[in-house]
Amino acid sequence: MNTHHVGIIGAGIGGLSAALALQRAGVRVRVFEQSPQLGEVGAGISLSPTAAHALNDLGLHGTLESKAYKPEDQCVRHWRDGRPLAWVNRGQALFDKYGERYYLIHRADLHDALASAVRANDPEAIVLDARCVAISQDEQGATLKLASGASYSFEVLVGADGSRSVVRHHLFGALEPQYTGYIAWRGLVPLHLVPKEILEPPSGVFVGPGHLVNRYPVRNGELLNFVAFAERKDWTEEGWSIRSTVKELLDEFEGWTSWVRRFMELVPPHLLFKWGLFDREPLETWTRGRITLLGDAAHPVLPFLGHGAVLAIEDGVVLARALAGATRHEDALQRYERARMERAAFVVRQSRAAGKTFHDPDADTYKERTKGRAADEGLGLFSYNPVTQPV
Repeated sequence: MNTHHVGIIGAGIGGLSAALALQRAGVRVRVFEQSPQLGEVGAGISLSPTAAHALNDLGLHGTLESKAYKPEDQCVRHWRDGRPLAWVNRGQALFDKYGERYYLIHRADLHDALASAVRANDPEAIVLDARCVAISQDEQGATLKLASGASYSFEVLVGADGSRSVVRHHLFGALEPQYTGYIAWRGLVPLHLVPKEILEPPSGVFVGPGHLVNRYPVRNGELLNFVAFAERKDWTEEGWSIRSTVKELLDEFEGWTSWVRRFMELVPPHLLFKWGLFDREPLETWTRGRITLLGDAAHPVLPFLGHGAVLAIEDGVVLARALAGATRHEDALQRYERARMERAAFVVRQSRAAGKTFHDPDADTYKERTKGRAADEGLGLFSYNPVTQPV
């Protein structure tokens, strides 16, 4: 039986953020990842000022500076003719108010930076090909059992294993997310192929009846990342890396402006995927004894505000602060939950509402419907700071 202080199940962005934060707080960790190789699928993600504060605290400001695209202005445009409906500043205005800005980064670049930092602190910290099949706990600690038959015991166990979390299932029973009626495509296009005149500015959103398209550069301007949302009644396929065809995507966005259709036409088929969006009501608690949850395992969130990775990163930093500042593990996990529960539930609810706003049948009224929300979405999304939040 191997004993360490904190075990983390899942080596995604949330799990690795928690691991790095714990290491920097002087806590030993082991991260168990079911995949045989460490890697992150997907494409671009947005990082709000709250996530930037957390990553700066983790020593990753250099990654944001060297790998992320830093948008200044974002334009919301009409689906049919591309005319501007609203402008939102994602740069200096946010920095002046919140001390940080928006960053747009390839998911794999952030994941690689987190994993490298964790391994630099402890080369053995990440255990691969380690699928958790059972968890248990008693007064002495919490234990996980792997498919290989190996068992590991910890003082605290953290489930960071995604929206279909094994840990959550063991703690709270079957709580499967429900299909929302939205599907999405994600694609990456070599940026040099995209006409410059349809990239004004490079970070842009297009809204239309029952549809939404978001696009922005990643990889130091080498690639244009886009996510396209549509409403569909039924969805039965599992996973979020399902192959699609360019024709299927273009058929869904028939009649849309060439500002959108042109980069869709240019996406290499092997870089185009689709998935269904799932949601679940927020849990009343994430913790049982010495075991807790973070990220999508605790609070799956729809992507319409781009805050899924943001919440997971925030969770990791706050969890580490709670554990570092308490003498009893049970007290630490309760402090973590109190510091995060309201924030996470708020973002989950606002993300649902944003989907309805973006997909409204009347795109022409977008500016009136969102009046007064430009600075910080009018929601208080950016006023939270995981580094200074009382714990």
